[in-house]
Amino acid sequence: MKFKTTPYHHDLLKDWQRLAVFYNAILDYDSDNKLAYDLGCGSGILSYFLSSYFEEVISLEIDYKTAEYAKENLSNFSNVHVINSDVMDHEFREKADLIVCEMMDTALIDEEQVPVLNYAKQFLKDTGKIIPMGVINTVELVNMEREYVHWDEEGANYEELSDAKVYSKINFLDDVDPDFENIISIKAKKDGMVNGLKITTFTVLIDDLICGPTPMLNPPLLIPLDKQSVKSNEFINVKLKYSMGNGIESIKTEYV
Repeated sequence: MKFKTTPYHHDLLKDWQRLAVFYNAILDYDSDNKLAYDLGCGSGILSYFLSSYFEEVISLEIDYKTAEYAKENLSNFSNVHVINSDVMDHEFREKADLIVCEMMDTALIDEEQVPVLNYAKQFLKDTGKIIPMGVINTVELVNMEREYVHWDEEGANYEELSDAKVYSKINFLDDVDPDFENIISIKAKKDGMVNGLKITTFTVLIDDLICGPTPMLNPPLLIPLDKQSVKSNEFINVKLKYSMGNGIESIKTEYV
């Protein structure tokens, strides 16, 4: 099936790893298959996957142009209803068996879906499920070339000075506090000069299906720290603070 998309959503559709894990998670869904909500449906690819397994799919997209593309892409599926609306403004009339709400930003920092999901969960049945189920965040000490916040994409040079340490696990069935603040103790694995942190997010789609970063799903984030020399096996304590949904400008780091 050929999808009409914006340039951004075209790049999303090219990320076959991302599509494959979401398809497999939907395929593995084994509960009631009456109603699914696709929140932030984009061009409609996940709603397309859902259409074969649910009696009704309600797909919400806040951007008008993107919603029009999704309506066109899914026009042949009578059980899929695309609505151009902010989730916060939509009048939900029935509780769903499944909510799909794709989270695509590292540690959910630049991800507007967090408050959306916190709100929409009241319209999920007590036995309902969410795809993805949650995320696992890890952090590493690094020496990086660029001394500003940036994503680990082509041209981002850095040296890892520690192993990855899990610092946060989020289950989307729980209420997610968007304000994160914690002191993290990280053990260096080599001598070097620390001037940054690398955050990597792993997406938990369903039980036993976890996806690491893909080209369009949670690229690792590199965050600056003041320069400090470190010795192998030395512990560095860092306070990390950010607000999910408020963007990378909310990130604060300091040694403690």
